[in-house]
Amino acid sequence: MSSRPVFHAALPDPLPSSGSTIRLDGPEGRHASVVRRIRVGEPVLLSDGVGRGVAGSVVHADKTGLSVEVSERVVEQPPALSYVVVQALAKGDRGELAVELLTEVGVTEIVPWQAERSIVKWSGERASKGMARWQRTAQEAAKQSRRLWTPTVTDPVDTASLAIRVAAAELSLLLHSDAVLDLDAVELPTSGVVLLVVGPEGGISPTELATLTAAGGRPIRLTPHVLRTSTAGLVGCAGLMLR
Repeated sequence: MSSRPVFHAALPDPLPSSGSTIRLDGPEGRHASVVRRIRVGEPVLLSDGVGRGVAGSVVHADKTGLSVEVSERVVEQPPALSYVVVQALAKGDRGELAVELLTEVGVTEIVPWQAERSIVKWSGERASKGMARWQRTAQEAAKQSRRLWTPTVTDPVDTASLAIRVAAAELSLLLHSDAVLDLDAVELPTSGVVLLVVGPEGGISPTELATLTAAGGRPIRLTPHVLRTSTAGLVGCAGLMLR
């Protein structure tokens, strides 16, 4: 299954049965047939991005899309332990890089955070465009990594709203280079939400740290060195998931 290229499609409920044919058209279908050059006989996986998919072989391809004969229904249940990463806004393409890496490692949700030390400011049209870029990045990374679940990219939050999310999670970790608690000392819950807060390049400010700690967040250190905001979430999630 992992070798099949994944394309996003609006799948009916219930999923099509084995032997039926489903059409992939629109921008995604044209991308599959024209850009990816998927041809008759090749195996593909069509996913709706929320845990459901159908596997099959292409029986027709043209410039507008593909027709796929279904051979198997695929349903993936959500994990008992969900990883949510709060990613501070970063300059350049570092935010999109973080979203790409977090999607590949398997997070459930990505929350943009307008942190005090974020150089980038999202408001109005800029916020809408930024969210659209993050959502596209998550969708493309989910297809690339053969995920049936595309992470949700939420609306941006400020620190007050973030404190509410921190308090609600089963475990909230604040990635901070001066923390005395190391990642491997943290005990994981068996279910619910693990929330990781990643600060901007300048780090989480003392005021933010105090607010989020008061809400139940636990400052933790990943390494003796300082990681970039685009890679810190990946390292944190990978370290926890591998346990």
